[in-house]
Order: sequence, then structure tokens, then C-alpha cells
Amino acid sequence: MSQTQANVDLNEVAKFDALASSWWDLEGQSKPLHDLNPIRLAYIAKRTTLSDANVIDVGCGGGILSEALAKSGAKVTGIDMGEMPLNIAKLHALEAGLTINYQQITAEEMAGQHSEQYDAVTCLEMLEHVPDPASIIQACADMVKPGGDVFFSTLNRHPKAYLLAVLGDEYVMKMLPKGTHDYKRFIRPAELSAWCRQAGLKAKNITGMNYNPLTRQFSLGSDVKVNYLIHCKKI
Repeated sequence: MSQTQANVDLNEVAKFDALASSWWDLEGQSKPLHDLNPIRLAYIAKRTTLSDANVIDVGCGGGILSEALAKSGAKVTGIDMGEMPLNIAKLHALEAGLTINYQQITAEEMAGQHSEQYDAVTCLEMLEHVPDPASIIQACADMVKPGGDVFFSTLNRHPKAYLLAVLGDEYVMKMLPKGTHDYKRFIRPAELSAWCRQAGLKAKNITGMNYNPLTRQFSLGSDVKVNYLIHCKKI
């Protein structure tokens, strides 16, 4: 698959390449991902067995979730189209003594090579950065074994998400670089659920991820108007 044909936005890749050097700075521009990671991992671990499971992390970036999955006992493959974040991920895993199979490849290409190979697939904070999210969802469905688990998280195209995730995080609190998110690419839960059904996945749970600016902590809850997670099973 050529770069012109691939489901990749090169501007988005460049954006996250620029953040690569600060990916593992807990107080840097990737701090929101580090703050999110414990509740993302807890959500996943509650709904699938990670010990000795073959797991692929789609859109792994610098490896924040991939490393957490590996530390939970999973055999992890992490894929991304950003060369610089992957280099950071490889180096950090080496320093941490973790074995993670990082590859620069699209989800669609990986699905073509590894059909129904994984016990679980994670694709978090990634769908809103690609031209064709439905294609990524289909690739994730193709890679997971029958009865396996697929996890997505993204941002809801809701005014509250624009207010908090774009204006609040990028311009007021400056938690993220300006331009990190494009509101037009945010995905409503009904849209994501429909794409999952079309891909042969059954949604089992949808949960919101909520941020408290006073405590600067994330928590899981019923409000899905901003960030949310969805757990699916392959039918």
C-alpha cells in the first residue's frame, strides 16, 4: 500500500513526530496520555485477560499503553506510522527491559498479514487522527480472533468536547499543543457503534473518561460527551 493510498494523514504523523522527544516526559506535552493511562489499562484489564495474551496496540505512538500492557503480562505488538515516536518507544522499552514488537505499518497492512491472530486489539486516541476511521475499525476486527476483544477510545463530536478538549485543553489550560485535535474528526458513539457492527463487532460497553481540572485526574463514568471508551467482541 503506497503512502498516497494508505489510510494515513501525513500532517497528523508529522504532528506526533514533533512530540516524540517529550513522549515520556511525565510533566511534558504528553502528560494527558500518562494521566489517562491507568484508567485505560484498568478498563481493558477488567474486560479481557492480559496474561500471556497476544495483544496488538494500533496507533501505539511512543508506547505508553503498549508498555503498560506488557507489564500486565501480555505479548505486545505496537504499530504506528510515526517513525520518531516508534524510535522513542523502542528505546524506552529497551531501557525498561520489556520485549515489545514495534512496527511501522498501517493497520490495514497488518490485518492483511495477520488475520485473526490476536486475542485483543487496542486502538486508543487514534481514530480521530485518520482520514477513514471505519477502515481502521475493520482492520482491528480482522486482526482479532473470533470471540476476542477490541477496545477503542476517541472524542465525541459534541459541543462539550469542543469546549473542553479543544478550547480548554489546547488554548486555556494549554495541556496540549494547539491544533492537536480537529473537531470535525471527532466521532459520535452512535457512529462508532455502527462502524463496529459493520465490521462484525458487537459493542459490549461504552464508558466515558472524564477529567477534573481541579484535581487534574481522570475517572471513568457515564458521561460520554467528551472522551469515551468502547469494548467490543468479535461476533
